[in-house]
Amino acid sequence: MNTAALIQLAVSALAVAMMIGLAAWATRGRGAPALDEPAARRLLAEEFPDRTVEALWLAADGKGAVAKSVDLALVLARMGDGYMARKLAWSEAAATPVRDGRLRLALREPGAPRAILTFAAWPPKDLPA
Repeated sequence: MNTAALIQLAVSALAVAMMIGLAAWATRGRGAPALDEPAARRLLAEEFPDRTVEALWLAADGKGAVAKSVDLALVLARMGDGYMARKLAWSEAAATPVRDGRLRLALREPGAPRAILTFAAWPPKDLPA
């Protein structure tokens, strides 16, 4: 191998490494910001405009929330760079135990099989009457 071929190989390897680095950097998404109560209520109002939120509980890490609306639990959970919103029966959500500080709500959907939220205790003791 002569010098020109080695230089060409080195420049090509450097160009490929730079393209791989650029692709890895460009595809890094930012996660959604942590939820606070106003943001959670706004998202719930957008996703469930016909539902009134009676009570709202935010996950300890800000990555989700559970709201009670009559006989439904409205669930927000971080997915990708945003939040997914799903609903399930309140009785099912309230009966789900916390294990290792995590509440695992079964959503039974192929795209979102479960929502995993951080709660110290569940079900909440301050349920509205």
